Amino acid sequence: QVQLVETGGGLVQPGGSLKLSCAASGFTFSMYIMKWYRQPPGKEREMVAVISSSGGNTNYADSVKGRFTISRDNAKNTVYLQMNSLKPEDTALYFCNAYNYPRDYWGQGTQVTVSS
Repeated sequence: QVQLVETGGGLVQPGGSLKLSCAASGFTFSMYIMKWYRQPPGKEREMVAVISSSGGNTNYADSVKGRFTISRDNAKNTVYLQMNSLKPEDTALYFCNAYNYPRDYWGQGTQVTVSS
């Protein structure tokens, strides 16, 4: 069955870094656009970053441009989110998403908390 498993979250101080991973299985990963979303406490889910199926194109929310980098390894069926210069407002539950219309898959999320 389809699985997306996010790992790498945790507690980090402001200015620190984390790298999230999302391991995919049960579908042809290399054919899917991959996205990272986040949902801060009490707020709506928002898209953070997106990467094309080949990895050749990426896009980011304005709030994370220059700090976050999305990448993928199609041989390992894994997408990553490198997060640098973290701020308290980056605190959220982070989800990965696989999209290839009409298929749309979600992971369970990994918590990122930025606090001193």
